[in-house]
Amino acid sequence: MKFRIETLPEKKLVGKHLTMSLSENRTAELWRSFMQQRKAIRNSTSADLFSLQVYDDSYSFSEFDPSATFDKWAAVEVTDFTVVPDGMEPLTLQGGLYAVFEYKGAASGGAKAFQYIFGTWLPNSEYLLDNRPHFEVLGEKYKNDDPDSEEEIWIPIKFKE
Repeated sequence: MKFRIETLPEKKLVGKHLTMSLSENRTAELWRSFMQQRKAIRNSTSADLFSLQVYDDSYSFSEFDPSATFDKWAAVEVTDFTVVPDGMEPLTLQGGLYAVFEYKGAASGGAKAFQYIFGTWLPNSEYLLDNRPHFEVLGEKYKNDDPDSEEEIWIPIKFKE
């Protein structure tokens, strides 16, 4: 899987979020709700969508627990927070170092990509996981569960000491 290392500047996002776990995945519910109101966001910077996961300090990537909860966001980048539509919330995405992986394939096959990133790439890299949001950028080549779909997976990292 192709990747690059990138320093992301701070971004302003507007969207919706739900608390969920992998065993009680509410992603479809979240995106259905968000897409119904997406056009109410007037100051988006592009057509790209952000699928963002916020994990608390207790979430473990090394000891898999499908019932561990996290906040998942469906959002778009905006120029500012002057107008946030009713039912949506602002989120400031802290900038920093990210490993960016180019994923091509159906969304249903994404688990294998994440297994590679966390099980093979990260332990063999010069980086550690950083405690900032993880996200996927769903651009113009994103086609949900289509085998030709493309997206970027952004993993927060920091150098090993």
